[in-house]
Amino acid sequence: LLFVYDNYKRPSFPSSLQTIGCDDYLGSDKVVDKCGICGGDNTGCQIVSGVFKHTLTSLGYHRVVEIPQGATKINITEMYKSNNYLALRSRSGRSIINGNWAIDRPGKYEGGGTMFTYKRPNEISSTAGESFLAEGPTNEILDVYMIHQQPNPGVHYEYVISGTNAISPQLPPHRRPGEPFNGQLAVPDGRNPEGEEEQQEEKKEKFPSGEMEIFTEDTTHNFPVRQPERFSPHQPDNLVPVVQPPRRTRDHNWKQVGTTECSATCGKGSQYPIFHCVSRNSHEEVPDSYCDPSTKPTPEEEPCNIFPCPAFWDIGEWSECSKTCGLGMQHRQVLCRQMYANRTLTVQPYRCQHLEKPETTSTCQLKICSEWQIRTEWTSCSVPCGVGQRTRDVKCVSNIGDVVDDEECNMKLRPNDIENCDMGPCAKSWFLTEWSERCSAECGVGVRTRSVVCMTNHVSSLPLEGCGNNRPAEVTPCDNGPCAGKVEWFAGSWSQCSIECGRGTQQREMICIRKNPDTFDVLDPHECSFLERPPSQQPCYLKPCGAKWFSTEWSACSKSCQGGFRVREVRCLSDDMTPSNQCDPQYKPEEKESCNPQDCIPEIDENCKDKYYNCNVVVQARLCVYTYYKTACCASCTRVANRQSSFAGRR
Repeated sequence: LLFVYDNYKRPSFPSSLQTIGCDDYLGSDKVVDKCGICGGDNTGCQIVSGVFKHTLTSLGYHRVVEIPQGATKINITEMYKSNNYLALRSRSGRSIINGNWAIDRPGKYEGGGTMFTYKRPNEISSTAGESFLAEGPTNEILDVYMIHQQPNPGVHYEYVISGTNAISPQLPPHRRPGEPFNGQLAVPDGRNPEGEEEQQEEKKEKFPSGEMEIFTEDTTHNFPVRQPERFSPHQPDNLVPVVQPPRRTRDHNWKQVGTTECSATCGKGSQYPIFHCVSRNSHEEVPDSYCDPSTKPTPEEEPCNIFPCPAFWDIGEWSECSKTCGLGMQHRQVLCRQMYANRTLTVQPYRCQHLEKPETTSTCQLKICSEWQIRTEWTSCSVPCGVGQRTRDVKCVSNIGDVVDDEECNMKLRPNDIENCDMGPCAKSWFLTEWSERCSAECGVGVRTRSVVCMTNHVSSLPLEGCGNNRPAEVTPCDNGPCAGKVEWFAGSWSQCSIECGRGTQQREMICIRKNPDTFDVLDPHECSFLERPPSQQPCYLKPCGAKWFSTEWSACSKSCQGGFRVREVRCLSDDMTPSNQCDPQYKPEEKESCNPQDCIPEIDENCKDKYYNCNVVVQARLCVYTYYKTACCASCTRVANRQSSFAGRR
């Protein structure tokens, strides 16, 4: 029980300096030394400390220091922030922190019979490095490693060995105090030379790998000076000592009568001592006004129910399905977690072995993939005889029955929608028109004409390969009687047609003449003005040009960058501009082509930044699918997403 007497005249010291020492006396200045002894002088144990500053050349795990069994007050700290990581492993081979190339979250991890606190400062402005802290004692040998990725900034290590397990301190032979040794500098008697970086190098033990050194103090009485901001805190030197006033007899004093209820039922809660005013003689509680309120101890927080809460499986969100249609796979992270000190910590999976572990992978199907459907049967052949074409309707149909773009189906599996058809050989015959009614000359000898063409005879079944050489005559002579002094228009021969196929025009010369029996005279054109002048120009049609491909203008590109496509409509039209299927498919213009292949220039979002220096680890671990990491490492995750979309676009 703690009794604080108040029946004396108090000195003029501020009440804030009245503290309870480790011996539970108010105003006591005793503190626990590094050996865990109340009021001790640090002589009951051995402090082992040093700095690992080897130059490493290969990437991967490099052993830094061995922590022996029974070690306490363990402090492993990087000298300043880097892209390297600290790792911890038991001598039995079990990974405790950052093993197997997996980077763990900062938190508490159990290993070697103690609880390690893994810290990784994530403030952008912070220069502090990673650290492992543990109170100990350890029940097995532990090894500290560095995952080397960039030049080693130096790793400070310190732990305490008590009793007979202490390492015997000694200096390497042929070495004076303060002399550099393998790039280290020992500082005896706790002094720090001006201009030199403080180093602590004592006994050196080299392991077979040649990658680790341990340094111990030269004396157990003198300890090297450590920078407070870099290593563990120490008791301030300028604390005003508390002068114990003379104890005087009092009738009443403050007494601890119990504690408040624990704030948590498990996983480390907190509670506070309850002080009441009691009679010094009878120890019975009296009103608080009987005691001096200025001497009432300040309740300090005490841990309670420190046993851990039952472990549970912490289930992450499912990742995106690996396929946009059809059967794919998705993944999620499942970690064994425990509540401790109002924080959720990641622990070894065996602590959750009483629970069935949820699945980490699962099949998924966002939708059924689109497929090709043949909507109609083949049409009739385009010709009654010979070789023609026939068609059918083929569409890409989604899983709900809607017709979608052909690109959503596998183009390699598309059924043919057009094919040739052979209706057998065709019979041919001469087709004739009637003779023209008028003679080409109004007097004298002229001609009458008719049209003759060899065409397929769809009625006759004569097995003819062609019409033969017996072509009927297209011109026959005619005579309208002799011409004597008759005035008339004389027409010259028609010129060639202006085009080789299709509809064009042709010209001819017209003159006014007077015919004589054997000759004719050319007259002025007005002499024939009473006569109807024959046309000097007429349309001509030598032969059909056949069907041609016609196309519209290109549409706008589907994407402004990273490769899109544009389309146009192509139709086969005959001479009279009606749809035809007589065009040669080999010369059909393209209906679709790629466009805008240049890379996109992403918009710069000033708010999209990496909040942590090690966001490359988030990208490597593929954690950008989670909202928290996508926000915390916005710039890194955005760059990866742009590269993936660019790669997909080029495919």
